[in-house]
Amino acid sequence: MRVVLAEDQALLRDGLVRLLSAHGYEVVSAVETGPDLQDALERHRPDVAVADIRLPPTFKNEGLVAALQARRRHPGLPVLILSQHVEPLYARELLSDRAGAIGYLLKDRVSDVRSFIEAVRIVAGGGTTMDPEVVAQMLARRSRDERLGSLTKREREVLAAMAEGHANAGIAARMVITEKAVSKHINTIFAKLGLLPDLDGNRRVLAVLAFLDAA
Repeated sequence: MRVVLAEDQALLRDGLVRLLSAHGYEVVSAVETGPDLQDALERHRPDVAVADIRLPPTFKNEGLVAALQARRRHPGLPVLILSQHVEPLYARELLSDRAGAIGYLLKDRVSDVRSFIEAVRIVAGGGTTMDPEVVAQMLARRSRDERLGSLTKREREVLAAMAEGHANAGIAARMVITEKAVSKHINTIFAKLGLLPDLDGNRRVLAVLAFLDAA
């Protein structure tokens, strides 16, 4: 699987290249600036992009902008964004096209090799994953969305696990319940959020968007 990587810190960039290569990924380009990331994404059309939000020359949101521009040109391009801090607005902006194949991970999580590689796998496979710390901060805030307020504690736990990118089997194992029970909770969540089966887009992504909107 081909990867384009963008990280301005040389040591971290080299470490990520070695880490991804060790797990069977081919890093076709490793760059350090926003413009270079845009060029690499257009030239290589990778299976997944892994990019820091803040890149030179301004260290604002060049990585995010480059990723979003690439997804507009190539809808559904899988992108995993790395961030030093929790920035929910950026997370929501990533999800706003409702196409999935998006991840938002704190840089501290990279040291947990299994979590990092799992996030890359989820995103490359078309799934959506949010960093557990992002999800935890959202859960700690009082919801401003009446639809989310109607969810039970168990349903909110299921929605949080969905936001982290867990599939039904993973949620079942995490919560020590059956997959059938997970499916029932998810269908109830969809119903309470008004996400009908005939709506365009991935309902799991739309549910996570509702979760982000309430943060």
